[in-house]
Amino acid sequence: MSNTDELEDSSAPLIEHLAELRTRLIRALIAFIIGMVICFSFGGAILDFLLIPIENTMRDLGNPNPVMQYTAPQEYFFTLIRISMVGGLALAFPVIAHQLWRFVAPGLYKNEKNAFLPFLIASPALFLLGAAFAHFVVIPLAMAFFLGFADFPSFVSAILTGEEVPQATDKGIDIVFNGKVNETLDITLKMIVAFGLCFQLPVLLTLMGKAGLASADGLRRTRKYAVVGILTVAALVTPPDVTTQLILFIVVYGLYEISIFLVARVEKKREERLREEGYYDDEEDEAEQDFDDPLMAEFDEDDK
Repeated sequence: MSNTDELEDSSAPLIEHLAELRTRLIRALIAFIIGMVICFSFGGAILDFLLIPIENTMRDLGNPNPVMQYTAPQEYFFTLIRISMVGGLALAFPVIAHQLWRFVAPGLYKNEKNAFLPFLIASPALFLLGAAFAHFVVIPLAMAFFLGFADFPSFVSAILTGEEVPQATDKGIDIVFNGKVNETLDITLKMIVAFGLCFQLPVLLTLMGKAGLASADGLRRTRKYAVVGILTVAALVTPPDVTTQLILFIVVYGLYEISIFLVARVEKKREERLREEGYYDDEEDEAEQDFDDPLMAEFDEDDK
């Protein structure tokens, strides 16, 4: 067989994989568009749900009739488009994950399939957990922090409630919060996505542990660097509020410790499997641990 024939034979599977990839991408795109249309149909209700934290905060601060506004004719429409895109991606994620699995699964061994599938299920669950934590805990704290600097004037409250309007004064100026829908939604969506991604930490580190790219001992040794990194992320994705930053730090650091536990379990199971198959050498492992031990290294130097 000539080299040309070999190249043609090897290119056939590649073309088949590319054709299958195109099919999977088209199906995922169709699912995303359908999910986007569904979310756009209920865009107003979804927007009301996303604005619940700021609505409750405004009511707590003395505004009995919270009002949000938009200042451009197209602003509200594009706000609904943004909500539809995020919601459509969330609705279509099971289909997208299924298409990804159908494309990757044929190239995996049985044990690799059993290892990969739980992470495919845990990832969206943890993202939803992080998004819920952001929406119901962090965003209300952030809104209370920001709006706590504003004072809803007494005459605004009087007009909204039908009470007697106070007399005007000749000094000072009243600063009133007139919230814009798109700017408020921007803060909400950023925090939801940020916390959803932060909650992926156990999945990411456990996958790295299964691939041999991370170890439990290594994660324990880098705790101090992890603390600095988590504090930096908390300062970037949260408002300048110590309480909110502390909550994010505690949650993410807790996830880091959970990741260490999960990676240690992965290593233990891999060690047991290798020992059963006869590939694991206990004496070699103990020798490596003794060599890494600084006390043993000191004894070796003394012997020399």
